[in-house]
Amino acid sequence: MKKGSKIYVAGHAGLLGSAVVRKLNKDGFDNIRVVAHSELDLTDSKQVKDFFAKETPEYVFLAAGITGGILANSTYPADFFHKNIAIQDNVFEAAKKYGVKNLVFYGSSCMYPKICPSQIKEEMLLTGHVEETSEAYAAAKIAGIYACRAYNRQAKSNIFIALVPNSLYGINDNYDPKNSHVISSFITKFHKAKTENAKSVELWGTGTPRREFLFCDDAAEASVFAVMNADKLENKHYNVGSGSDNTIKELASMIAGEIGYEGEIIWDTSRPDGSPRKLLDSSRFRDLGWAPKTMLKEGIRSAYNAFKGAQA
Repeated sequence: MKKGSKIYVAGHAGLLGSAVVRKLNKDGFDNIRVVAHSELDLTDSKQVKDFFAKETPEYVFLAAGITGGILANSTYPADFFHKNIAIQDNVFEAAKKYGVKNLVFYGSSCMYPKICPSQIKEEMLLTGHVEETSEAYAAAKIAGIYACRAYNRQAKSNIFIALVPNSLYGINDNYDPKNSHVISSFITKFHKAKTENAKSVELWGTGTPRREFLFCDDAAEASVFAVMNADKLENKHYNVGSGSDNTIKELASMIAGEIGYEGEIIWDTSRPDGSPRKLLDSSRFRDLGWAPKTMLKEGIRSAYNAFKGAQA
């Protein structure tokens, strides 16, 4: 991938897509194509084919799709399955037809079994049942992983790169109460509680599950690194994580402290926890030379500052 290569970032307005665009701009890539959803519906195969025929991108970062936390996954499982499958299938087919040199696809840690050892290795995929609340989304992402392998085998070249980042957060996150992930949800709740001088904040679950979080700009760096080192990659998916995890209670305390909220945190234990732990073993990808740069506290501060800026 050269500075003038034609690059299409799908989902540029979202958390990961916008981070990829920032990274590419920072590195001097000056031929980046982005298109609003109102102009290009990636679930429509004809629109996707027409776009690729006209633009003929050389490299694609497929960060488009629908995602969310436990509530969104439980409420819209059919939408999560159908729309993600449709986007993947349409973009993969167009990439094959119009000669894309590399395409980066993103899986999800929810693809792995609900109960795993302390660190989740890539080969643990499909070795057990996934978490029930996210099974539709997980199924779509698993299909994408296997599609990457299939297209590569047929092309006899590792064109499709499959990365599996753990829970992403950061600048330009989704703060919709129904669709947000845990960090953006906590930022919203604690900020509101502080603003309104609320005595307590209620959060879902027991707070005991452990989660690994990856700052969006670190995931973007991993994405560009993967393309620049595509010749070193095997026809497999690669875990991409920060390498450490925290309990949800620790996370809540950290975010409340950053925001300056000093009220009580109440845990609604009638609500689901999800998987007890999701910590990826990212050693295969790290051995290629990539490493995350952002500590969790630093990333939360950046996310909260961006949130406040958007509220102003």
